[in-house]
Amino acid sequence: MKFIYVLCLMVLSGIHCGHAQTGLTAGPPRIYFVSEPGQEQVQFVEVSNPSADYELQLAVSFEDWSYSELGENQLSTGGSLSNSCADWLSVSEKYFSLKPGESKRIQLRMKVPENGAVDPDVPVHTAMLFITQMNPRARQERDGANIRLAVRSGIKVYHRFPARESIDLEVTDLRPILLDSIGRFLEVSFRVEGNVWVEGRIRAEFLNQQDGSKTQLQDISLYSLPGDRRKHYIPIPQDLSKGKHLASVMFLFEDQDLVKIAEIEFNSEE
Repeated sequence: MKFIYVLCLMVLSGIHCGHAQTGLTAGPPRIYFVSEPGQEQVQFVEVSNPSADYELQLAVSFEDWSYSELGENQLSTGGSLSNSCADWLSVSEKYFSLKPGESKRIQLRMKVPENGAVDPDVPVHTAMLFITQMNPRARQERDGANIRLAVRSGIKVYHRFPARESIDLEVTDLRPILLDSIGRFLEVSFRVEGNVWVEGRIRAEFLNQQDGSKTQLQDISLYSLPGDRRKHYIPIPQDLSKGKHLASVMFLFEDQDLVKIAEIEFNSEE
């Protein structure tokens, strides 16, 4: 008999996954705190068991996270990153169970250390709240393997101080590149400064400078933190009309009038 343990990880929750009517939903996907050193605040997390016949035994834990150069989530031990706020967090119930169809609202409490215990040069602190299923459900596969499926849901936690928000994003490079066997892309490199997380969209447009035709791609979601050095790869449409084009890449920030634009001219392939 083979035994296989499967962990279904959900970061940026709001969805659930599972098998045989076993799953987990938790939200909101992101929680934001804005407070001074020494202050304490409370937010709430809603956790639900969508299963029709299986009770969930759950545990809450905290880890650190960061973005890779390509914008992927990277997890680290709680308290290991310089911008971690994992040690500032606690919950009203660290272990609890949910009956089939049951929901629970738990308190997430943040206590920011006093002045002198927080590095003033770190404008944003983050952590990841994980809710993990402790009683994986067994399921028999046709090949005889006994699979135990557990679910883990992650919620990102952000903290900043109440100083006036300052968003600063600078494009450092924009160029068309050819990736073998995949196609042509715009490679846009940028760095994020300022004192607040950045949430917005990246929009790309291609203007044929000979006939005036324009092609606009679907916006790409953008999430980043101060200090990030990032790259995004935007596909150049294969059916782009022949000729000299002006490619424009725009960074649009939510709730902000600020727009950053980078442009480059290139010739499309025949």
